[in-house]
Amino acid sequence: MKNIVILISGGGSNMAAIVRAAQREHWGRLYGAEVKAVISNRPDAKGLQFAREQGIAAEVLDHKPFASREAFDEALAALIDRFEPALVVLAGFMRILTPAFVARYQGRMLNIHPSLLPAFPGLHTHQRALEAGCRFAGATVHQVTAELDFGPILAQAAVPILPGDSADAIAARVLTQEHLIYPRAIAELLPKL
Repeated sequence: MKNIVILISGGGSNMAAIVRAAQREHWGRLYGAEVKAVISNRPDAKGLQFAREQGIAAEVLDHKPFASREAFDEALAALIDRFEPALVVLAGFMRILTPAFVARYQGRMLNIHPSLLPAFPGLHTHQRALEAGCRFAGATVHQVTAELDFGPILAQAAVPILPGDSADAIAARVLTQEHLIYPRAIAELLPKL
């Protein structure tokens, strides 16, 4: 079985979109793949409840008690490895990962970023797109590398920036596209794992 481990920090809407796609599209039968676990660095992450309701292992590893980023990433890797992942999926996981952690899952770790990379890596992407006078915003699914928001691009979706748009309005429009392209990019990658 190709186990998928999803990391979240909050509501987990992208995680839920992935889980629903896996169920609807029968990833187990088609690709021998299943979402095996959802892990959050925040005990109050609302997405954990959705995972539990779907019968998926939902684990918490709070980053706050750890003395360093390296110590947290080491413990996180040990927890992830218990589920023998073929793929690690970052879905709103709001932690910058250490190079050693990234290297451990090189080529098998994905992220989604709310911009059309390489434009606007990092935070506040929609506000930055507005300030730059962009006509389009979007989302990018990419493989994770040690350089933040930089890895090979697997999928992108663009949405128009409309007159009078706020960063929140753009974010809502982009999120609907994220829910489409992230599961699709994973499904396209699964046969290659």
